[in-house]
Amino acid sequence: MEPDIRSENTLLQKTFFWMFLGLLGTAIVAWYTYSSGLFVDILTKGYFSILLIAELVVVIVFSLLFTKLSPTTVGILYFVYAMINGVSLATIFVVFELSSIIWLFLASAALFGVMALYGYKTSKDLSNWHTLLFSTLLIGLILSIINIFLGNSSLDILIDWVILIVFFGITAYDMNKLKQFQYNDTLPQDKLHIYCAMQLYLDFINTFLRILSIFGKEKN
Repeated sequence: MEPDIRSENTLLQKTFFWMFLGLLGTAIVAWYTYSSGLFVDILTKGYFSILLIAELVVVIVFSLLFTKLSPTTVGILYFVYAMINGVSLATIFVVFELSSIIWLFLASAALFGVMALYGYKTSKDLSNWHTLLFSTLLIGLILSIINIFLGNSSLDILIDWVILIVFFGITAYDMNKLKQFQYNDTLPQDKLHIYCAMQLYLDFINTFLRILSIFGKEKN
């Protein structure tokens, strides 16, 4: 049992270290993109949609080819995604006050930590949450797209709350899954921490963005 505990702790430490590096890289790139004025060109010259497509492509390649790619390539894809995401997230500095961004980032980190701890410590198998969580998330995303054309602010707030709660659940689900990964011999252990870091990175970013959307103080 002791080797398994050491293996679990190593996977956990590596996962959160890589997640931290990804978030740090995103934050640095986002602030540079905003403070340098680069975001102006991105918004005015139509580059923003290209960034979103690039993010989607990287996530798809990462997810579908994870087992076939080398650890180095997987690591590069992870950081490429984090950097591209940083460029697109520069827009939050345009819309929201810096103090609001900082405080809500810390609040998001605290809430993320609570849900991650629950998912990791619970003795329950949360795998049966998968269908409900991801079906609700898909419905929420579809409604978000529809509401772009409807422009209903009340519906927008409701969708933000629903997706926020869903990502609380997904965070617990992913941490519960991480705990079980070490016992699966079919998974590539030399790059498993990068996969887990990507999952938790996405969980945190989406949690933060929803909290910012709901509680963020916009600039005048």
